[in-house]
Amino acid sequence: MTDGKTTLSDLKDLAQAVPAMAAATAPAEPKRDGLGRSQATGRRKNAVARVWVKPGSGKIMVNGKPAERYFARGVLRMLITQPFLVADRYNQFDVMCTVTGGGLSGQAGAVRHGISRALVNYEPGLRKILKASGFLTRDSRVVERKKYGHAKARRSFQFSKR
Repeated sequence: MTDGKTTLSDLKDLAQAVPAMAAATAPAEPKRDGLGRSQATGRRKNAVARVWVKPGSGKIMVNGKPAERYFARGVLRMLITQPFLVADRYNQFDVMCTVTGGGLSGQAGAVRHGISRALVNYEPGLRKILKASGFLTRDSRVVERKKYGHAKARRSFQFSKR
């Protein structure tokens, strides 16, 4: 490049350099704090979960309680362990999370989303498996707002002719 002008030969040089740069980039580095944990945030409906994952025996703590006590329904407990089962890492990680907002179902979905993202931060090779299973996608469905002139979001008031 001379005088700030780009020539066709410069673009050919650039085209040859780009594949070399792509080959040189390594897979993503694990993101861990000083204690060897990976942190991530999961969301579902109005619930937000902050999740920390570290190697351990499979203990899951939610807001200071064991997951068995916090999520009493078996379906919700199954929901939060799905990322470990899909990634073939069951009982290999301890999870500590704080969750706020929403109901129990939304909170369980937020914890699952947070666990999935934290696992990817800890072990980037799991991204492909978890992404294919749909655990890294934030479920954007939320409750529809109530409109004026309606009893609920869509329900109208009962019509009276007389």
